[in-house]
Amino acid sequence: MNLCLVLVMLLADAVSGSIEKRIVGSTSCNKDRQYHVQIEAVQGGKVCGGALLDTRWIITASHCAEQNVKVELGKQLPLYKKMKYLKIVKQQISVEQQFTYKDEAGNPHDIMLMKLNKDAPAQFPTINTPKPECKRPAMEQVVNIGGMGSKKAGKKLESSVRCASTEISACGENDKPDSKYQSDESTTMCAHKPGVEACHGDAGSAVEYDGLLHGIIVSDPVDKCANSIVMLDICHYIEWIKDTRRNN
Repeated sequence: MNLCLVLVMLLADAVSGSIEKRIVGSTSCNKDRQYHVQIEAVQGGKVCGGALLDTRWIITASHCAEQNVKVELGKQLPLYKKMKYLKIVKQQISVEQQFTYKDEAGNPHDIMLMKLNKDAPAQFPTINTPKPECKRPAMEQVVNIGGMGSKKAGKKLESSVRCASTEISACGENDKPDSKYQSDESTTMCAHKPGVEACHGDAGSAVEYDGLLHGIIVSDPVDKCANSIVMLDICHYIEWIKDTRRNN
């Protein structure tokens, strides 16, 4: 499957003395990730995911925007809701409505809040952030990811959000956001699981742990998918998220 979360060839257990190889595609999200937001640059060329925090605010990766973008809410809603209650909401978000986190030294981090032009319907599902005293998931803990990306830039995206699980792991030397953005061990975390990859278009999508938003994917591969998935730790940004929503 060429969705951004690609489950590739895995070795199954030996059965009757032989090894069976399988191509395992990422799974349908079914009713999960209804808060997913699809983000695309108005001028084209850049596609990402995001998450709806409330009726007015979206969270994503900074590199997904920093220019005028189009957002689509409700792409993951069940068909019966789209037909009976709600419709996909589309808005254009200007750079004035985009808020990138900057640390005390003024360095930008690869995380952004976007303010919608008008409220999304109150019935639209959202994802909650953890409490201010939260801690990142421990090593080897399972986290859930999802997206609509494609294996390569310019290729067709998935028609719906696809889901997979992966495990928190140690970051390698090169596992970090783009050099434009400040990052260190206190802000960055990584995940790895054989066969699970983040692809072009998955950046900005939510990382779920215990049903809460604990990370944002910042991996942004162009020509091939990334098996070591780089994320920003939401716990580091909780106060900024709260203050930005309150003050703007």
